[in-house]
Amino acid sequence: MVREILIPMLKEAFEAARKKGALTAEELPPLILENPPSEEFGDYSTNLAMLLARAERKPPMVIAERLREHLPAPDGVLAEVRIERPGFLNFYLKTEFLARQLATALKDPDNFGRSGLGEGQSVHLEFVSANPTGPLHVGHGRGAAVGDCLARVLEASGYGVRREYYINDAGAQWRTAGRSALLRRLQQEGFRIEFPEDHYPGDYIKAISASAEFAREVLWDIRMGPERVDDEELIRASATVTCREILRQIRRDLEEFRVPFDEWYSESSLYEEGKTDALTGKVAEAIEAIQTKTSKIYEKDGAKWLRSTDYGDEKDRVVVREDGRPTYLASDIAYHHDKFRRRGPLGRPFDLLINVWGADHHGYLPRVRAALEMLGHDPQRLRIVFIQFVNLKRGDEPVSMGKRTGEFVELAEVVKEVGVDAARFFFLLRSADTTLEFDLDLAKQQSSENPVYYVQYAHARTASLFRQAEEQGHAIEGLREVPAGGLSLPEEHRIARAVLEWPGTVRMAAERLEPHHITFALMALAKQFHAYYNRHRVLGQEVAVTRARLCLARCVQAVLKSGLGLLGVSAPDQM
Repeated sequence: MVREILIPMLKEAFEAARKKGALTAEELPPLILENPPSEEFGDYSTNLAMLLARAERKPPMVIAERLREHLPAPDGVLAEVRIERPGFLNFYLKTEFLARQLATALKDPDNFGRSGLGEGQSVHLEFVSANPTGPLHVGHGRGAAVGDCLARVLEASGYGVRREYYINDAGAQWRTAGRSALLRRLQQEGFRIEFPEDHYPGDYIKAISASAEFAREVLWDIRMGPERVDDEELIRASATVTCREILRQIRRDLEEFRVPFDEWYSESSLYEEGKTDALTGKVAEAIEAIQTKTSKIYEKDGAKWLRSTDYGDEKDRVVVREDGRPTYLASDIAYHHDKFRRRGPLGRPFDLLINVWGADHHGYLPRVRAALEMLGHDPQRLRIVFIQFVNLKRGDEPVSMGKRTGEFVELAEVVKEVGVDAARFFFLLRSADTTLEFDLDLAKQQSSENPVYYVQYAHARTASLFRQAEEQGHAIEGLREVPAGGLSLPEEHRIARAVLEWPGTVRMAAERLEPHHITFALMALAKQFHAYYNRHRVLGQEVAVTRARLCLARCVQAVLKSGLGLLGVSAPDQM
């Protein structure tokens, strides 16, 4: 909000300096206002003078001085503008100006931070999409938290969002899950069978294969022997039951984790019914469309290849194997082709399509975008958020793999141990493209060391403050503007500025698809408020001061409640 006032002032200074011949550059470079590293350098700082140095052929310090000379001076906004080497312009705002701006938050605290940035635009957001061959693990949990938070941030920014889970219920991994369950059932029936290393060893497979549902739908003859374990019809029946049960658990885990989806899209729906091992349905249509439009499909060694190197991929890719079975890439091309043509909530194709992928899918993007361009779509409409790995630890000790899966730690285990709030908050503690260290012990602490507890406690403190204020007869509902002169402390100046930066933080998170900015802002504000609350009394002061401080606390509460809601974390009134 404050940046929206300072940036036009800088533009006006540049134009005024040009008109008077003090500056000669034809164009103004992109204007960036940043928070200085230290309070001694003011509230905001810009490197504009340094960006203009080449065009002006003048030292940045000289350019900065000429910009300062031509800055407009609106009444009551700036306390001072200083120049610091090698050419920074530093702005020092008046506390009273910041206090007046808080009226925006006070008038509608429940909607403070929301915007119309994406008004009239729709977003298709696909995330998690874990293969239904095993339970969700902590890596999926991070993707779920990032994807859901991103959806909330985009909705708060005015976008119409559709959340989708893509179910990989076809292909080799699906088939392997079915065969794994068959082998386990045979073992349970007393047959001595070696379990392959490339199959799914987890206890969850044993539980499914031992179930009555499995026996009823798959094993019409439980006396079958090992000779039938490669019967394709039996494997498909087993895979259907096995993956259906795993998907049920995935749905339950996501519901518990507060992650809803608007649509569960089945990969098998891209094929003709029962023909997922053949080039049929929408998969065949997509491959044929590429061939017709571009001739970028060619045959070699009996297989069909996508000429993706023409579009920046490191090598061409097989889309149909020698035996006629389509690859995973073929079905993925068909899936993206289909959703690029689907209509969003506004009755037309989606303006933006976002996929949340694991870090191991980095190399997959060029070939998908190549196929989209071959099909006549704008590949820039597709944006990818990559999720790096999660390392679980207890203090300094790494956590070993899960007992139930034999391969990974389940999301459900972590949620059960630390709670939904802590799990979601911790998954959003870092940028999605950096590895996350998740300390289970820290996530359970009820202390200022635990970031989620610290932020929630700040919200609870504001609620407690207002309960006390009402008990003392203060008119809480009438907090609409800060009384003149009521805020004067340096801490109040910093908190007011942080509150006013909140709409810009939400906007930045939406524009950059980086929800961790929400977490960072909440932790910074909570730290400022706790320090202020511990040092200064709010109630029992002069009427104007008490009322001003209650207004400030109401604004802090609004930001904390809004931000925790965007993270999918509760905002308790008592702790």
